[in-house]
Amino acid sequence: MLIEVEHLRKAYGSIVAVDDLTLSVEKGEVFGFLGPNGAGKTTTVKMLLGLVRPTSGMARLLDRSPGDPAVMARVGFLPEYFRFHPWLTAADFLDVHGRLYGLSTAERRERIPRLLARVGLADRADSRLGEFSKGMAQRIGLAQALLCEPEIVFLDEPTSGLDPLGRYEFRDIIRDLRDAGVVVFLNSHYLSEVEVTCDRVAMVKRGRVVRMGTVHSLADQAPEIEVVVAGLSDEARDGLARWGRVRREAAPGGRPSDGVQHLAIAVEHQDVIPEIANWLVQSGGRIYSLAPRRLNLEELFLRTMAEDA
Repeated sequence: MLIEVEHLRKAYGSIVAVDDLTLSVEKGEVFGFLGPNGAGKTTTVKMLLGLVRPTSGMARLLDRSPGDPAVMARVGFLPEYFRFHPWLTAADFLDVHGRLYGLSTAERRERIPRLLARVGLADRADSRLGEFSKGMAQRIGLAQALLCEPEIVFLDEPTSGLDPLGRYEFRDIIRDLRDAGVVVFLNSHYLSEVEVTCDRVAMVKRGRVVRMGTVHSLADQAPEIEVVVAGLSDEARDGLARWGRVRREAAPGGRPSDGVQHLAIAVEHQDVIPEIANWLVQSGGRIYSLAPRRLNLEELFLRTMAEDA
């Protein structure tokens, strides 16, 4: 494992930012770390980078302690909020960071033009960073994170400010990193990007991992039953809550038919479908359709964050 975390905890006085966090990430894995604001994502990344000391627990990068200079020379990082020197050109900016990494002159001469081309900034090498748009700044930040040819790279909202073409190119870069055996630890609010990019994801709420696995395995663990039924009383509809959270959905086209209800029931497993069907019929309902549906990552995330809220 290139990243190992066991029972990691960080408290600031009475406020617990990260609580009993355990996870691991293998070589060549793209790992999505998801959660609402205040869930402890940034604090976790800071502990993994050695910027914050944990209250208790263990974290290892490349089988060493976070913050070890030998480790950090092999780690790339793009924070969500960054401020680059506006007077530097793109090439000079990468050259400064290359020197900080201890790269030789020959290494910097070879890597900087290659990385600028890789992030779509080959023609802006001599442009000052102060002239860059948000998307261009994001691209140069990504190039900076890859400058040391890292074995682990932490990316915090890496596609923020990128247009659709930029996000597509970003996916290409992530695939190349995966093929090279690099671990990508990714935090993003673009859940559709995470869904097509990540091998596994962890969902964090109040400092704890509440779901972790592949997108498909997580969706299988949290199916939803779609029901279209007529003649169902409010009492009978409320009775469906014994199988899970019930949500009323708008009818297709926004024009509900008289007496027809479109419902979604968040269940633990699909085996309860016959029980739900029996309940609806015994309650006087006329079933038009009843079928399981696999949630996409955004729906699964919203459902998970709403549970026991």
